[in-house]
Amino acid sequence: ISICRDLPNIEVITFSVNGISDLEPLNQCQNLSELYLRKNNIASLNELFYLKNLPRLRVLWLSENPCCGSDPHRYRMTVLRNLPSLQKLDNQAVTEEELSQALVDGEEITAPPARRNVENGCPESSTAESTTETESELLNFSLEETNKIREELGMKPLPRDKFSSFSPRETDCNRKKRNNVLNAILLLMKELDTEGLEIVQQTVGRRLQASRKKELQED
Repeated sequence: ISICRDLPNIEVITFSVNGISDLEPLNQCQNLSELYLRKNNIASLNELFYLKNLPRLRVLWLSENPCCGSDPHRYRMTVLRNLPSLQKLDNQAVTEEELSQALVDGEEITAPPARRNVENGCPESSTAESTTETESELLNFSLEETNKIREELGMKPLPRDKFSSFSPRETDCNRKKRNNVLNAILLLMKELDTEGLEIVQQTVGRRLQASRKKELQED
């Protein structure tokens, strides 16, 4: 997610199922209008502090994060009190009545959260909840993002069986890092013009040729 510091003009960010816990890099994305963060490791609603000064943010999907807690009403009211410009939260439209109620029931966030001791975006420990489901979602998400990149480069999509090396044998942290890299590449692709895309296409073509040549030599 740190790549977002270098993408101030990005408008839509999808980082669902990504092990993200820190939203600070997003506070520079002044053109951000849609943000998808479902199923991450966001522990505190104080992370909303970094989104409060994003004037164009209209869509936020934050459900299935630890910060949502056990009281859905309090969670929704707190989000809407701090982000009153939202038109949709967790795929549900925001009403004028909710915005008024949020001023009463929501908690005002005035400071960023205390930082956790997390290195390289990978928590020292993680819960075992829904491990199999999470691995599958990470694999599907990575495959989808990879094929989007390949499509933009004029390449054929990868079938799932050719993508199996991304899955369960790797550590959870490595999967998340790889997924973050794929997301970063996709975000950067959106910033490139035709000339930039052609350079990327040529570079990828050379890398693929070298990789295929190496595979043939190994066989």
